[in-house]
Amino acid sequence: MLVKLSTRPPLRHCAVAAAAGLALLGAGLPAADGPRPGMARFHDQKVTWSACEGQDMPKDLQCGKVTVPLDYAEPGKGTLDLAVARYRATGKSRGSVLLNFGGPGGQGVGQLAMVGEEFMGLTNGYDVVGFDPRGVGRSAPVSCGNASDGTLGATDDSAGVADPQAVLEKLRDAAAQCTEHSGPVLPHIGTVNAARDMDVIRAALGDDKLNYLGFSYGSRLGAVYAAQFPGKVGRMVLDGVDTLTEPLTEQGVVGARGLQTALENFLTWCTEDIACPFGQNPREAREHVVQVVESLDADPVPTDFGEAFSGQDFAGALTQGLHSRELWPSLQRAIAQLLEDGDTRGLEAFAYGGVVLPPQRAPHRRLVDPEDIPLDNLPAALMAVNCADDPDRPSAAQVTRDLGRLRARYEQASPVFGRYRLTQVLMCYGRPKGTDFIREEVKDVDAPRMLLVGTRGDPATPYRWTVETAERLGSSAVVLDNRGEGHTGYGSSKCVHRKVDAFLLYGTLPPDGSSCGSDHDTE
Repeated sequence: MLVKLSTRPPLRHCAVAAAAGLALLGAGLPAADGPRPGMARFHDQKVTWSACEGQDMPKDLQCGKVTVPLDYAEPGKGTLDLAVARYRATGKSRGSVLLNFGGPGGQGVGQLAMVGEEFMGLTNGYDVVGFDPRGVGRSAPVSCGNASDGTLGATDDSAGVADPQAVLEKLRDAAAQCTEHSGPVLPHIGTVNAARDMDVIRAALGDDKLNYLGFSYGSRLGAVYAAQFPGKVGRMVLDGVDTLTEPLTEQGVVGARGLQTALENFLTWCTEDIACPFGQNPREAREHVVQVVESLDADPVPTDFGEAFSGQDFAGALTQGLHSRELWPSLQRAIAQLLEDGDTRGLEAFAYGGVVLPPQRAPHRRLVDPEDIPLDNLPAALMAVNCADDPDRPSAAQVTRDLGRLRARYEQASPVFGRYRLTQVLMCYGRPKGTDFIREEVKDVDAPRMLLVGTRGDPATPYRWTVETAERLGSSAVVLDNRGEGHTGYGSSKCVHRKVDAFLLYGTLPPDGSSCGSDHDTE
């Protein structure tokens, strides 16, 4: 039952729904490494490929669908269709390599269409396949509708810290909105079920083993797959490795601190250019950014969509633009458009169309989503998946007691991104407990050796997470140390790109602990 929603929420909801988009989530069930009763019809299906529909879709990209159970505990009671897309192998194909671009909530079909040139080397041996996970994009997209109005505002000094009950009330209202707008997929969303879906996709593609390249959140998804289906793992690469153990509270602080460091690096670079909209003094530029966030929160700028672009929308745009040095020139121009002309369109492209893996040689751009994909799908899916994956649930008393302290801690980590990332602490309040499978069971995986890529200057997934996850996965994990900047290494480091392709195509693994120098070292 493919759920389609034709109403597109106002633009600003995409950025702020991360605070409000709460869902009634099921914990999910770990899968065994083998077929379960009632699953034969799903594993026996074959994908029917045809030209992709949609604006600007590449002519050589083919699209199809894979049907999966809505509820793996009862596979006979309802299905949903997952959107898949592929670039065909240029010669004889040895199978497929499946991609996940991160998020959670990132679209695989649209992003493969947008950055497919980065993976053409893999078509020397594989069909390169992307997919929209359940609840994302063209695969029964979740939404929170208008639930986001005012929720972040409830955490400011005048409301949230003085009256945390206002926050709790808004979160409860938001949860109901998310349930209303998301349909039957919402209780069955999460990485445990998404990994099960990948095994159905593997079978539908006709592959005995899953060859996989996952970025950022996609590393969590790959690790969960390996824990559930170790005997089905082929060649697996995890780039920008996510944590498997840290609670959302700590992830948010780490993210805010990493983004602040990336912002300061960007501003140092920007202020060397006479065209930098923040001037030529890095310290004054940092102060200016804080002022812009505060000014936009107090007086948002109208947009073409009839809604307003707030300081939190600005922080969301910076979050995406800081993920790669290749995006910095485009980010600088977008900021200049806002500050000089009040034009938000460039920043909107970052805030609402960000891609984990940016193309190295193309400007930042976004394919237009089909009309049946809600504009807030990315943050709504991000929240739904993270809540389903996290077993911690703060009580009302904890939120009331800790909100002021948490806000101070987050703003100490980053005066620009602290409030934006604080939403991760609040977003699962009052929801059913998520699965503890990831935290408790994804370790000591008895699977073939897999390659983990960690980037030293990664603003979203710190290098220590790569090391910690490798230790948890056990002897199967091989670490490649990318001594560069940006989120993930494949799209920004030629060295990483070569080593990942060599492993996926030929099975050649670099030595554990080997490194790639920054491409910018020679500039």
